[in-house]
Amino acid sequence: MPRPSADRPPPYDAAEAVQALGAADAKLRRLMERAGPFTLRVSGTQSPFEALAESIVFQQLHGKAARAIHTRMVEGFAGVCGVGVHPSPEHLLECPTVQLREAGLSHNKTLALRDLAAKTIDGTVPTLARIKRMEDEAIIEHLTQVRGIGRWTVEMFLMFRLGRPDVLPVSDYGVRKGFALTFGTLKPTDKVGAADLSKADVMEKRAKKWHPWCSVASWYMWRACDLGKPGAEMVLPGGGAAKVKA
Repeated sequence: MPRPSADRPPPYDAAEAVQALGAADAKLRRLMERAGPFTLRVSGTQSPFEALAESIVFQQLHGKAARAIHTRMVEGFAGVCGVGVHPSPEHLLECPTVQLREAGLSHNKTLALRDLAAKTIDGTVPTLARIKRMEDEAIIEHLTQVRGIGRWTVEMFLMFRLGRPDVLPVSDYGVRKGFALTFGTLKPTDKVGAADLSKADVMEKRAKKWHPWCSVASWYMWRACDLGKPGAEMVLPGGGAAKVKA
């Protein structure tokens, strides 16, 4: 679903965050200087249902492939919702399964989207107004009741929809790889195996320096993964993108 015009800067002071992180962690400061300005954007219009549906589609897929599937899914409802309008929970529950599968959604993601729709209708998924008043961990506890939504998916929601400043997704492949590139011995040209990725306890220990700005540091871990690819597009888990500097 096209939404660039609705994207906006996060609600926290990014300049303050970058300055504080640079002062607290010299190695992170050098990465930030190489990577350039912090340009994370959050969606200003998506409902929790829409944002979480998009996150489910993006799970375990390259950003471009996931975006194509999500676009096809939304286009499949154009006849009942209008062009470019995201389907409602009721629409997702009522549509034929074949319609979702033909958009490119797997069986498990189809079931997860149906469950998200049902739990949005019954109130398990809080409204945006209520979620905005909740702490991060409380939001994670509520939303992980939905099939197919784990901690990582909610962390992406916290970062890219709510604009929460202190999220550290330690299970995210890109964040783990970027951490290993920045603070470990991994090189951009190395073939990466599971053992080469940074472990959660190591990341959390260093992140004690980063609070309350872990979201900004995490964004720069994604950037670290792409610095060896001049001119490439960095596709973030939340659907954002940025050009990598040469």
